[in-house]
Amino acid sequence: MNLQLLQTRLGYTFKDITLLQQALTHRSHSSTHNERLEFLGDSVLNCVVANILYERFTQLDEGDLSRLRANLVKQQSLYEIAQKLELSQFLRLGEGELKSGGFRRPSILADTLEALLGAIFLDTGFDAARDTIRAFYIPILDSVDPRTLGKDAKTLLQEFLQSKKVSLPQYNVVATHGAAHSQEFEIECLVPKLGIQVFGRGGSRRAGEQAAAKLALDVAQQALAKSPGPGRKPRQRSAQLKLAGIATIQGELDVDHE
Repeated sequence: MNLQLLQTRLGYTFKDITLLQQALTHRSHSSTHNERLEFLGDSVLNCVVANILYERFTQLDEGDLSRLRANLVKQQSLYEIAQKLELSQFLRLGEGELKSGGFRRPSILADTLEALLGAIFLDTGFDAARDTIRAFYIPILDSVDPRTLGKDAKTLLQEFLQSKKVSLPQYNVVATHGAAHSQEFEIECLVPKLGIQVFGRGGSRRAGEQAAAKLALDVAQQALAKSPGPGRKPRQRSAQLKLAGIATIQGELDVDHE
């Protein structure tokens, strides 16, 4: 295991290499594992990300800052950072976890990343951990829209339609598939004023609604971007578009702006 390579990717060299080894150790491997370091790293991470957001987005209120922080420190975001570090090749896992593919599991990789931050904090102090976290997150924040980051598809669709003075969408369950313990819901999302009808599927009604809302938002944005201009009526073009095998869009419109 090339720990120097990992330290190069982290941009940090440990004084106490045993802290790095412990941070990489899952509880399935030995009794000296990384869970306490994970607890510590989680707290440091939340503090630093909150500080970054406070300094960077001076016009955002507490609610929006909380939404952004929650999105940036959630498991999926940490997993994506861990993937960029190729952290899976450095994990110390027990035989059972190795056989079951634990080195690919998002929860294990996210927890290990937090443990690494806790280890850096103990090894040198808060400033070193802060610098490492900033190196992870500043490039991310340079490429995201703080107005939409962390908002789900239904919320984004609602806000978009309201900004165009279009009535809110309607959601209907049109079918359920599968056995009772593993049902898949097919949800219809309608935006009558724009002539939009899309279908989304998910393992719950809410998941199906989110899938449908994402497609409806894509169609609505495309339609309004192709607006023929004031004084002209919408023009219906027959089309059918399938996305990711989970939803169907029926009809693509050119629509006037309100």
